[in-house]
Amino acid sequence: MAEYTVTRTKTISAEPERIQALVDDFHAWTAWSPWEDLDPDLRREYSGPESGVGAHYAWEGNRKAGKGQMEITGSSPERVDLVVQFEKPWKACNPTAFVLRPVGDAGTEVTWTMSGENKGVAAVFAKVMNMDKLIGRDFEKGLDRLAMVAEADPTGEAH
Repeated sequence: MAEYTVTRTKTISAEPERIQALVDDFHAWTAWSPWEDLDPDLRREYSGPESGVGAHYAWEGNRKAGKGQMEITGSSPERVDLVVQFEKPWKACNPTAFVLRPVGDAGTEVTWTMSGENKGVAAVFAKVMNMDKLIGRDFEKGLDRLAMVAEADPTGEAH
C-alpha cells in the first residue's frame, strides 16, 4: 500500500462565501470541475440536499471519466469536506477538502487536498506514475476554472 496526498493552492479574487457556494453545490461543479470535458455524455445523479452536508453526486462515463460518487461531509465558509469514492477505473475512497482562507480585502486562498491509499493494481501503477503527477494538473485546472467562475459577476463579466 502506498499512501498519498495531492494538494494545490490558488488565490482567487472572491470572498470565501462565494467560493464555498460553488464548491458546496455539486450542480455548480459543471461550471468549473476539471473533469467536465472528459465525456460529453457523462451521466450525473444528484441526491440529498441541494448543497451542503449530505449533498450527494454520482457520475458514470467513458473510460476516462470512470464511475464514482461524492458526498459533502462538512461545510463552512472556511472549509468544505467531502468523500470521493471511485469505482472505475479502480476502486478508491478519498477524503478531500477545500480550505478557504481570506486574504486581502476580497480574496481567498483556496487549498484543494485529496488523500488516500493505493491498493492492489493501483499500488503497482503508483510505482510508475504517482498520484500527484496523475491528478495534480487536474487540481490546477480546476482551481483556475473555479477562479474564472468565482471572479465573474452575475452578468458573466470577469472582475
